[in-house]
Amino acid sequence: MSQTTVPTGSALAVKEESVALFAVTQRAPTLMRNLTGPAPSQADAETKIQGQTSPDMPIVRVTNLAKSQGDEVTIDLFNVTGGFPIMGDQNAEGKGQPLTTSSQTAKIDQYTYVVDAGGKMAQQRTRWSLRGVARANQRGYWKRLETQLCYTHLAGARGSQAGIDWAVPKQFTSGTTVNPDFAPIVVNSVLAPTYNRHYVANAAGLTQGGLQLGAISSTDVMKLEHLDELRAIIEDAEVQINPVKIEDDPAAEDEPMWLFLCTRRAWKQVESNTSGLVWRTFLQNAWNRASHGSKHPLFKGEAGMWNNILVKPVSRAIRFLPGENAKVILVANRYTATESDQTVNAGLGAGKAVDRCLLLGAQALANVYGRNQGSDYYFAWHEREYNFGNNLEVAGRMMGGKTKVRFSIPDGLGNNEPTDFGVFAVDVAVSL
Repeated sequence: MSQTTVPTGSALAVKEESVALFAVTQRAPTLMRNLTGPAPSQADAETKIQGQTSPDMPIVRVTNLAKSQGDEVTIDLFNVTGGFPIMGDQNAEGKGQPLTTSSQTAKIDQYTYVVDAGGKMAQQRTRWSLRGVARANQRGYWKRLETQLCYTHLAGARGSQAGIDWAVPKQFTSGTTVNPDFAPIVVNSVLAPTYNRHYVANAAGLTQGGLQLGAISSTDVMKLEHLDELRAIIEDAEVQINPVKIEDDPAAEDEPMWLFLCTRRAWKQVESNTSGLVWRTFLQNAWNRASHGSKHPLFKGEAGMWNNILVKPVSRAIRFLPGENAKVILVANRYTATESDQTVNAGLGAGKAVDRCLLLGAQALANVYGRNQGSDYYFAWHEREYNFGNNLEVAGRMMGGKTKVRFSIPDGLGNNEPTDFGVFAVDVAVSL
């Protein structure tokens, strides 16, 4: 009996591959997947209506455009009220503190990626199913694109690291010359870190603001002392970054936790600047947290923990070379979030660079999806024969967009300061 096959362009193939493309980006063990919370329970009615995942994780997936028209979703924040209590028999009527809110929008657009599966003679010359190879390439590509888009938006920069596996182009072709391909692919503006969420390593301490990039030296590498200072900054902040709460972590309420993503180069610097006993304690702390019972992938593989900050190395880097420009917000522009170009210290030295690490809390990034026209899926699959049926192209499509969550929040001094809600950028020197 011959094996049942799904022919090119069949409705079943379209459905299966459309679902598979979404599943591979959302459920595969990628950076984006590990930072996205589970879908809400039925009891979470208001969140359920909005189609959002758990607000306790760094990436919140929003799908309330999946069954409606439109290319934009609004994200709202109600600020914490201030003021003092009204005492004794004083009249309290009409003296209520006003509710203030901040809003931002996230746009979506259509992404399409096409793989040419070749012609009948190309298929004749190989024992491999070129259609199957094209399908596998599609799935791998969308995983990389989704992860890199999230990472670029969170970091507020694309950096200069290159390679064939990068699906997001560089932001600048050279100097401050804008790459015309960048803005359409990232859809929403990549926002430089706000002044109050940007720190640069300076010996064993951290200097606020990106201006310090102009003076960063080769000795300003990542150290555990920086994690101690970050924890103090979190505790002292007027508007604190919310901790990450993993669903099956029993210590989530009693021991608040934040996530620190560092590059491989920065991870190596921490290891080389830490004594053997302290390094073992750093690794053991992460194992101890996982031993409470959590099976979340963030605790798997290489991980360390210091001062309740879980540290994970990532494979790709948002990297700036000496003499390159980075977008920063200077202290004079902290209330307008106007971006400036800051040149990374050209005297950093040969074989040196600056890597951007990220401290993440909850609700750092909004990952928005919309419905593909003519499809019930966030991703769509198309196959097309051309050249009189001799050649085959396969295409994947996604309707979506990402944006770093940023609100204007009262700073306690009478000003509303644009603030990256769930992420700190920490720039450190590395050796290449």
